[in-house]
Amino acid sequence: MAAADQIPVTVLTGFLGSGKTTVLNHLLRQKELNGVVAIINEFGEVALDHLLVESSEDRLALLDNGCICCSVREDLIETLADLAARRAAGTIPPFHRVLVETTGLADPVPVLHTLMTAPDILGRYRIDGVVATVDAVNGVRTLEAHDEAVRQVAVADRLLVTKTDLAADDALARLDAQLAAINPVATRSHVRNGMVDPAKVLDAGLFDPVARSADVVRWFDLASQAANAPHHHSDHHCDGADCGHHSHHTHDAGVSSYSLIIDEPIQRDAFARWLDYVAALRGEDLLRFKAIVHVAEQPDTPIVVHGVQHVFHPPIALASWPSADRRSRLVFIVRGIPRQIIENTLCKFAAVGRAAIQRSAA
Repeated sequence: MAAADQIPVTVLTGFLGSGKTTVLNHLLRQKELNGVVAIINEFGEVALDHLLVESSEDRLALLDNGCICCSVREDLIETLADLAARRAAGTIPPFHRVLVETTGLADPVPVLHTLMTAPDILGRYRIDGVVATVDAVNGVRTLEAHDEAVRQVAVADRLLVTKTDLAADDALARLDAQLAAINPVATRSHVRNGMVDPAKVLDAGLFDPVARSADVVRWFDLASQAANAPHHHSDHHCDGADCGHHSHHTHDAGVSSYSLIIDEPIQRDAFARWLDYVAALRGEDLLRFKAIVHVAEQPDTPIVVHGVQHVFHPPIALASWPSADRRSRLVFIVRGIPRQIIENTLCKFAAVGRAAIQRSAA
């Protein structure tokens, strides 16, 4: 299946009590879910009865807005493969997108690894984005107490801050600062009563093979600025030159973000060798990596790469560069990997000249 024909998959994650089911309930009622398959944990947790047009004993349900609901089987790979087979056979209505709900305690990384590596589904589906819900009232305490919640935020492309009507302004500001510290490149939206525009959940679009190059490059420029901008926790006070804070974002759990810009073409094989090295050496701590790369062998066609820990999605080639600026942009969300290590490995394994590496966004 051609890359442009692969079915985009959005992963909806969030810790227990973060309002994820309320958001899902709202989404399942929207006309924009027509032609979408929603893979949910349990039908009983989502009030579907008055929306049902048709249901079957094998955990499939058709809603009145054209959305197909499916409760996940033991294995997500089996569920997705079965849906693709049914779609091809015409036994279920055609669908053009999948929304996967994770359990509240789940680390979303294994789900992303499945979508990026499983042979049975790799050619049929592609990751569109990760959306995480965060409770405005309890979010700060949850992030401090549960590493799974930190990983949910760290790998997200979009963050939905829920229950904002119940949170005090200072608590909401503290949570926003903490989210920005963990993942400054994710888009954040405040949500009340689960009411969110479906466009804020579906169609992240960054890894869409037919996305406009200008939009993708603009995202990397903004992400580079966000990842490199000075930011401190709201409860931290710097006391002069001895303060241990750096110019990149930090979090108590050791999560940080930064970006690099490389002002020279990179050899394809050398870049692949660097990815393999980083994955083998520090893959567990590479929470999220995104890059748009100027490949020496194809200078007119930028490639987009993204990875989660030690697993990288096959590169996506864009049609062209939108301007004369063909610098590569690399954005990292990591746990305990100093920027200097990344720079050193780029020089050694990707054959990048040290003078070509820029630390600050332009």
